[in-house]
Amino acid sequence: MNGNTLEQQLKQVPHRRWNPLLGEWVLVSPHRTQRPWQGQTETPSAPAALSYDPACYLCPGNERAGGAQPLRYDSTYVFENDYAALKSNVPAFSYDEAEAGLLRAESESGICRVICFSPRHDLTLAKMTVPHIRKVVDVWAEQFAELGTRDDIQYVQIFENRGAMMGASNPHPHGQIWATQHVPDGPATETKQQREYFSEHRIRLLSKYREIELRLGERIVVQNDTWLVVVPYWAVWPFETLVLPKQDITGMDQLDEAQRNGLADILQKLTALYDRVFDVSFPYSMGIHGRPTDGDAHEEWLLHLHFYPPLLRSATVRKFMVGFELLGSPQRDITPESAAETLRTALAKTTSAS
Repeated sequence: MNGNTLEQQLKQVPHRRWNPLLGEWVLVSPHRTQRPWQGQTETPSAPAALSYDPACYLCPGNERAGGAQPLRYDSTYVFENDYAALKSNVPAFSYDEAEAGLLRAESESGICRVICFSPRHDLTLAKMTVPHIRKVVDVWAEQFAELGTRDDIQYVQIFENRGAMMGASNPHPHGQIWATQHVPDGPATETKQQREYFSEHRIRLLSKYREIELRLGERIVVQNDTWLVVVPYWAVWPFETLVLPKQDITGMDQLDEAQRNGLADILQKLTALYDRVFDVSFPYSMGIHGRPTDGDAHEEWLLHLHFYPPLLRSATVRKFMVGFELLGSPQRDITPESAAETLRTALAKTTSAS
């Protein structure tokens, strides 16, 4: 089979692609992009219009949810989540019905914090300046370093849910940190896959993948001196992206000045171009994946960020994870290469508009 034939088949024929980070297949159905849509449509959320909202429990000086003391801050700010999913000092217990391994439970303790990116209610990362985003990056690194040294914490998950479509309960620009007693399933699977690859090839899985994407170029969205953004070959979400450092680092605590500045720059560029795809404040879930903080060096790990945006073909049509994807395996219609081209076009619109 020659290269041109294979390229055409990847664009037109149903096929599946291997996700080496999770060890699972993704079904790609490019012929379905022209199917008519009569399903549910969403009403785009209007962006926050006020720099200060007196009804917002995350704006400085306002009463917090649950009646806690008001927040008082003038920059990026971190506080303990008033409605945390995890609690510290949980009594330890374990349960295994008849020791059969089928009905099991065990205690899980942890720490949940909220990060207000800015005191301004109307800003998103896409609208913040690079120096202001740099403050967010610094806080992420500080929080990872602090929580990751605790004996009772094995993983520090930093993430942001942007937009009501992704479950954000408040439009004020903010993210979260869930630091857990055990390594969650997603990072645990990534650890296993990366460790096995490193053991066999003596190179980090994502370092080799970065090398391939830089050589091929077709899935690259944007890059700078220290960071690279690609639509991963195995992407599930329509405009999913993977953010990779150009140097081999395992966690947020290893970022130097240039890498922190570069990450702030790449986040501003990426989130701004997302907003230009459908000319709407683009919803997404973003998460930072780095090494577990269980005391091991984890030389197999490469720090990276995942962006999972749900919008499919317009500002009102989203991708749902149902049917075959719940019962079989992940599936997508538009190819990652086509998605990357759409994002690059949006980048050009963003650049020309600035």
